[in-house]
Amino acid sequence: MAVKIEKSHFDLIEAYGEEAYPDECCGFLLGKVSDGEKEVLATMPAFNAHAANEKYHRFLITSEAYLQCEKFAKERGMDIVGFYHSHPNAEARPSTYDVEHGWPWYSYVIISVKNNKSADVTSWVLENDRSQFKPENIIITNKEENG
Repeated sequence: MAVKIEKSHFDLIEAYGEEAYPDECCGFLLGKVSDGEKEVLATMPAFNAHAANEKYHRFLITSEAYLQCEKFAKERGMDIVGFYHSHPNAEARPSTYDVEHGWPWYSYVIISVKNNKSADVTSWVLENDRSQFKPENIIITNKEENG
């Protein structure tokens, strides 16, 4: 399992995490699926709608934001293929909260941010039975490679 992400968008995801620090950032991964492989062609940051005193370790994307992003993506021939969020001062692996609130199939890119700097970036896919996340390889591509 792998998700392809254009380098410019990978860099943006890291920047969003650093900018939101010490709170969690969150957003959408937009792209296409070809032969079962997800390719991220755009990112869209989302407002972290979680309570102010919880944003340092929780994120919430509203249903309204999801619908707006889905419409934006469809108008451009893309789909929502996943989400990204940061873990300030924590490892780039899913938390119990992430497992409880995640959806199967989607890619979940997690950015570990420590001392205002991106420390690690990983991707995960929730099992269909919602029991656990499985690691997903990230393949960073250059725009020139994608045509």
